[in-house]
Amino acid sequence: MQKYRLFAPGPVPVPEEVSLQMARPIIHHRTKAFEAVVAQVKEDLKWLYQTQKDVITLASSGTGAMESAITNTLNAGDKVIVVDGGKFGERWWKIAQAYGLEVDILKVEWGNPVDPKEVEKKLAQGGYKAVLVQASESSTGTYHPIEELAKLTRNREDCLLIVDAISALGAVNLPFDAWGIDIMVAGSQKALALPPGLAFIALSDKAWKMAESCKTKKFYFDLKREKKNLEQNTTAFTPAITLVIGLAESLKSMKKEGLENLFARHARLAKATQEAMKALGLKLYSKSPVNSLTAACVPEGIDGGKVTKLMESKFNMTIAGGQDAAKGKIFRIAHLGYFDDLDIVTVVAAIEGTLAELGYKFEMGQGVGAAMKVLWGK
Repeated sequence: MQKYRLFAPGPVPVPEEVSLQMARPIIHHRTKAFEAVVAQVKEDLKWLYQTQKDVITLASSGTGAMESAITNTLNAGDKVIVVDGGKFGERWWKIAQAYGLEVDILKVEWGNPVDPKEVEKKLAQGGYKAVLVQASESSTGTYHPIEELAKLTRNREDCLLIVDAISALGAVNLPFDAWGIDIMVAGSQKALALPPGLAFIALSDKAWKMAESCKTKKFYFDLKREKKNLEQNTTAFTPAITLVIGLAESLKSMKKEGLENLFARHARLAKATQEAMKALGLKLYSKSPVNSLTAACVPEGIDGGKVTKLMESKFNMTIAGGQDAAKGKIFRIAHLGYFDDLDIVTVVAAIEGTLAELGYKFEMGQGVGAAMKVLWGK
């Protein structure tokens, strides 16, 4: 029997204490007991977002929060810039187009971060209501320069910076208030180490002002209604009760670790994984690697699809392959959420075993040794 190990960038492993909390008998959502959970979660999400604004929890995947960011602040015909550097940048413009927005797609080569100067050039043309971007483009393992982009929009009263932080929140420092981000969305199955099913969204004062004049039709994803309910520590509709209870436990654990240590752990695990891949002679796919996951290029002559399949059949381990333009060319290793040093050593060892079986020539142990030096070397 082999233990199953999950290293995909969402869903990620769920800590035992979180699972145990979610296994307790369910309670009704219109009770004082659940209101107390909502109240605690409300304050702890502010801590994680580094904001004084309310963070609304939705019963959906992160895509629901992406859609609600658009439907609550923008109208058909509004001009927006979408940074498209991967599958999830593509998702932004597909949602925007579905609601009749005039989309200016800023194509970025996969694996590259967007150049803020290119965004600035477009903004100088005037008339744009929003810039939509990923903090962590998980299809390529790339971090986009959110702080620099926020500098371009925060003094523009009629232009929002809308950030998909689904695979970044909790792994990367994204201070919502300090940087002047206008809308930021996230999901439960990433660094928060929960099962899929919850999405999170926070709006700045500027974004709430635009919400007041937004005419786009919506029903379930009506953030003004959700905000009013959140002020009473409840929800407009039936929430994902069990997941919210798990969220409270997860946030409790994250607060115990502390923001600085949380970000430092993710940075250390990312560096160990990246150095391991380089020690094996593999190129990193991204020129701006994010701390959430590592995307490595498959050695020449080896099919990336075989790498992920053999990892599963030989080691009972799930990693992610490439998508679209990167299909068969890369594999992706997650290190966001419930991961520690030994997890990284384990997945690197399995990758070595997989590559060796597929005929790649290298000195066994080089990757593991490089990871260990980062994690435990002096």
